[in-house]
Amino acid sequence: MAEPVLLIEDIGPVRRLTLNRPERLNALSSELIETLSSTLADAATNDAVRVLILRGGGRAFCAGYDLKEEAEQQAAEGAPDIVAWRSDLAHDVDRMLEIFDHPKPVIAEIHGYCLAGGCDLMMMCDIAIASDDAMFGEPEIRFGSGVVTMVMPWLIGARRAKELLLTGEDRIPAEEALRIGLVNRVVPRDRLENETLDLARSIAKLDPVAVALTKQSINRSLDIAGFREALRANVDLDAIIESAEVPERREFNRIRQEQGLKAAISWRDARFRQES
Repeated sequence: MAEPVLLIEDIGPVRRLTLNRPERLNALSSELIETLSSTLADAATNDAVRVLILRGGGRAFCAGYDLKEEAEQQAAEGAPDIVAWRSDLAHDVDRMLEIFDHPKPVIAEIHGYCLAGGCDLMMMCDIAIASDDAMFGEPEIRFGSGVVTMVMPWLIGARRAKELLLTGEDRIPAEEALRIGLVNRVVPRDRLENETLDLARSIAKLDPVAVALTKQSINRSLDIAGFREALRANVDLDAIIESAEVPERREFNRIRQEQGLKAAISWRDARFRQES
């Protein structure tokens, strides 16, 4: 029997969710996204659960959306048009917003790679604790793609976000992520689990109604400033990016079809590694 794609563990009032696709660096497949969605919905109405921890099994937190699954789907059904892209992207943003809108605090526990859609996932959490070996980035622009959930400017400011997103930087070390406000804390790898649990337990001791309403109040200030509207607007722009046949995307897709996803990613990354 196949392993579940999401492991669920209750530690007193803390529910720990572990992305469990370690062989794919916990890439976000459709199954994993929908399983996480239903699990979040269950926790929202469970009074015994006061705080959630989201982490990844194996060597990484999450390497992003599952490009292999996307390629297989396009091979079977053909490349989506702009309307289909918009529908798919809007669905993905809705799933990310389920974390933002969740009545319970969600803490991201990050180690290893936290890239692309995985970085989006981390940024939608309320608090992020990273190990000193964590590596962050949004490399989508390097192969003619776009950021699905445009959260980064809201966390670190427009100028820093432009530098990271317009270069497609994918090697932001944990200490730099801390310095620019991408994460809350950085701890040694061997203390990551305990430090995250300690924080979750300290929040779980507080009145759950006060915690939920405080989170809602902070989120409302972001919404008044245009957070949700900006994320929705990005879906329209991202659909244009995804449906455009730019040279980088064509070459990436050609290599992916002929040699496989690993070769395409190596081609993409080699172009930038040679310059550094």
